[in-house]
Amino acid sequence: MAMTLNMLPEDCVSTIVSLTSPPDACRLMLASSTLHSSIESDLVWARFLPSDLSRILERSQTQLINFSSRKELYFQLCDSILIDGGLRSFSLNKVSGKKCCVLSAKTLSISLSNEPNHWTWTTHSTSRFSNVIELKSASNIEIEGRINTNDLSPNTTYGSYLIINVSNRAFGLDSIACEISVSKNECSTKNTAYLTPLDNKKQQFESLFFMNRRRMMEKRVVVEGEGRRPSKREDGWIEIELGEFFVGNKSEEVKMSLMEVKGHQLKGGLIIEGIEVRPKH
Repeated sequence: MAMTLNMLPEDCVSTIVSLTSPPDACRLMLASSTLHSSIESDLVWARFLPSDLSRILERSQTQLINFSSRKELYFQLCDSILIDGGLRSFSLNKVSGKKCCVLSAKTLSISLSNEPNHWTWTTHSTSRFSNVIELKSASNIEIEGRINTNDLSPNTTYGSYLIINVSNRAFGLDSIACEISVSKNECSTKNTAYLTPLDNKKQQFESLFFMNRRRMMEKRVVVEGEGRRPSKREDGWIEIELGEFFVGNKSEEVKMSLMEVKGHQLKGGLIIEGIEVRPKH
């Protein structure tokens, strides 16, 4: 393909490459040094950027963005920027160019979050946001986030993920599974999840002493579900998949939630950074 493109005028090459994808454009640059200027042109990379780019950049007023080309801007957005006064993080998926968003804990509805005896706002060295929230002590956990599909890419299936960490002082977090859900209009998916990863030692301990008792309790109070466990992220946090949804071509509100209100067990040590919404591969 690179040999064929070499025979075409530069503007034709740029137009053709703009109809592919960012990974295809990068591969073509590696395949032919003579195509570099055509493929690096703003005509190509402007097509990979969101159609509402100007609105996104306006929302990033608290973060200075410097770029000399559309290609440079594309990869800067892939690394994420803070928008809406630092309350949200926006990024592009490096492979597809689809929009991704992280809602900070400040944007979430968290039951009793303004009660200092139950939750405390604090900082975290690895968080992208200025504040995270940590559970001190409460018997119930209720977390809900909302996002409008206008902030996402159309015709795309998204997953939503609660980004958390667990302090060394944590207690009572897995007395029973939490109930998780994602809903859009009248469509809703529900499941169950635990708040801590299950390592080998903990798994052996629970199977010997508590598993049967927990299962009996859950049958009485918790809906059926997978009992998902958090998975590690590259940024040092862990995440729980709350569910997935499809974004069409119209504006809709999506609600994402996690709650544990049936176990009546005191809990503490849960740290919440936010909810990430990103395309599913």
